[in-house]
Amino acid sequence: MKGEYFYTEKDGFYGAYYPNTAASEKGIILMLGDKVDDLMVKAGVKWLHKNGCNVLAVTSDTKDYSFHDYPIESFERAIDVLKSKGNTKFGIMGASTTAMIALAAASYIPDITLTFAFSPSDFIMEGFYRDGLDGAKERPGDNESTLSYKGESLPYLPYAYRHPEYWQKLKEEAKRRGDMAAARDMFDLSEKLTPVTEDMKIKVERIKGKVVFIGAQDDSLWDTCRYIDRMCDRLKAMPHECRYAKLTYEYGSHLVFPQSMLDGVMPFGTTQLLKFTFRTLKEHPAECRRTRISIDKQLTKVIAEW
Repeated sequence: MKGEYFYTEKDGFYGAYYPNTAASEKGIILMLGDKVDDLMVKAGVKWLHKNGCNVLAVTSDTKDYSFHDYPIESFERAIDVLKSKGNTKFGIMGASTTAMIALAAASYIPDITLTFAFSPSDFIMEGFYRDGLDGAKERPGDNESTLSYKGESLPYLPYAYRHPEYWQKLKEEAKRRGDMAAARDMFDLSEKLTPVTEDMKIKVERIKGKVVFIGAQDDSLWDTCRYIDRMCDRLKAMPHECRYAKLTYEYGSHLVFPQSMLDGVMPFGTTQLLKFTFRTLKEHPAECRRTRISIDKQLTKVIAEW
């Protein structure tokens, strides 16, 4: 699978465009992690191609795959590229940190009329680095937000810990929970120390078209179902133009992706391989698989109706 690459210095964002072989006017901005051409991204591209979309994979162009003061204007430039390729409908898909980024981008850019947010937060997170300082795989930003707009950092929820304690606490929690990664305790403590204020919240009521929140109660990274409930309550209480769907499940872990998308990453024994990432996937494999199959069916229907 070959993509057409775009670079920040020249194009205003870092990404790769993967056109569908079938004619389509639906363009999706895909944010699935650290790169624009790794296995997870390509699995996402294949799944979106199967559902009749062209795909523009986008991520941060920092060398350490971190997010700090990432400009929302990057998505405006990305949509310009999608328009130049003949797309007339524009969506965005993000997972984990990039689910939060996808929701924020959609709240600023009215051209986006389909938003998929896997395991999102309802607030802007503090930025983070993955530069290996003092042996830490990740550390908090230096008074930086995850996102910026027009040169200004967006207000954010600061993490409960600073460097180097931050990474030590994350390692301890992951070990205690038996997970590849865990930060739920840290995020709960972060809100206790600094309650989420209105300026930190994602203005989901400004999103256009259809937005789908997807999460599981057994998520060990953060309490995404609580965050999703708060966003839905916000939409119920405020005027809005979007239509929204809440897909929340008891089991599924942080990896609440469509089953056939994950099969594209691990076609041989997805369930067996997943159990090494989060404990719930080992203890409740059948329930987690049912969650992913349900998500697959429902998101496929949403795209078809878009």
